[in-house]
Amino acid sequence: TIRKNPLYIKENANWTPQVLRNITRQAETGGVLLTGLGCDRPYPIYWDHLLLNASQVTNPSIDPLREPMELRTYLGRKPDQVEIHYEGGQPRLATQLAPQLRLETPILFSAMSYGSISYNACLALARAAKIAGTFYNTGEGGLHRDLYEYGPNTIVQVASGRFGVHPEYLEAAAAIEIKIGQGAKPGIGGHLPGEKVSEEISQTRMIPMGTDALSPAPHHDIYSIEDLRQLIYALKEAANYTKPVSVKIAAVHNVAPIASGIVRAGADIVAIDGVRGGTGAAPTVIRDNVGIPIELAIAAVDSRLRQEGIRNQASLLAAGGFRNSADIIKAIALGADAVYIGTAALVAMGCHVCQKCYTGKCNWGIATQDPYLTKRLNSDIATRRLVNLLRAWSLEIKDMLGGMGINAIESLRGNRDHLRGVGLTDTDLRILGIKAAGD
Repeated sequence: TIRKNPLYIKENANWTPQVLRNITRQAETGGVLLTGLGCDRPYPIYWDHLLLNASQVTNPSIDPLREPMELRTYLGRKPDQVEIHYEGGQPRLATQLAPQLRLETPILFSAMSYGSISYNACLALARAAKIAGTFYNTGEGGLHRDLYEYGPNTIVQVASGRFGVHPEYLEAAAAIEIKIGQGAKPGIGGHLPGEKVSEEISQTRMIPMGTDALSPAPHHDIYSIEDLRQLIYALKEAANYTKPVSVKIAAVHNVAPIASGIVRAGADIVAIDGVRGGTGAAPTVIRDNVGIPIELAIAAVDSRLRQEGIRNQASLLAAGGFRNSADIIKAIALGADAVYIGTAALVAMGCHVCQKCYTGKCNWGIATQDPYLTKRLNSDIATRRLVNLLRAWSLEIKDMLGGMGINAIESLRGNRDHLRGVGLTDTDLRILGIKAAGD
């Protein structure tokens, strides 16, 4: 029996075992190294350096078990002021509001396309969103016919490949998202291998069966902010101005002015995906070396929009490695209206974060189209686990809000006085817009 012995590697601080393994693989294959899910490099996780405030004596805390706590969130363009008229002694809202998404909890399921994940996984996300009163995002792979019934809880995506985009697709959704970039691979397109393009996926994406689905790096009709504005209003027109239009970008160095331009171009929601955001497949070198953490991006964008007086003109959705309810409530205090969760949702369904999504051989039936593997994921059980996760996190958010003496999540948004930093530099504190603990 011929057995291949593992490569023996002497310890070296610079030439680590992983670096040497990567060089060896590329010397053997001559190809780009691929990976799945989000960046696992030891960059600072700012959530772990932020502490929340609590009420003591003068500002009494609130017991969420005895008093109502409001987590309901509306996403979309808000007026700077509202007019109330009285008719027959009853107040009536006279201000015409832009279309809004109503969430019972400030947590949504982020974009994961049919093709990158299995039908059972997509079905579980759609069902869970409906039960929990929130939304899931189709990603750039179109919408399977079976999932049209979940349209009121669906955000459809229009990406550079335009896969599966047609009038019925847009009509079925509650909102439309233009994908410009994502945190795991800013500046490059997508690639769904042909072995994942089954007959049903080819019909949904409107591409030949067994062929690679390649998304261009740019939208070939967007080369300026004016072009983006044209697409935003084309989609609004297609939806008869009844659905909010979101624009998703990666968190990059100049994310704040980019977000400002997107808001001024007419977007109702700006979704920002940080460097730890997940993906089904990406070049390792891009995933691990491009972009910035979502914590810094939220703070920078919220501050910029407030300075320009346009914060109410769009909601801010944050994504990119949210691990628990504490991360979420800190994101809202920094300025986000709500958050997308992706990897956490996959883990709830059974993902073990092996980062082999791009191979199509997911042992848990999630990131695969292999019939033998997909049947391992029971969509009913996955739905229940997703609903349980959202319920648990929502209860924890209420507990934390109560401890701060806040009875509505809206009152926390952008209220950075409730945050203090531990072990952060002066530059970090300045960008985050918070004080050091004890200050």
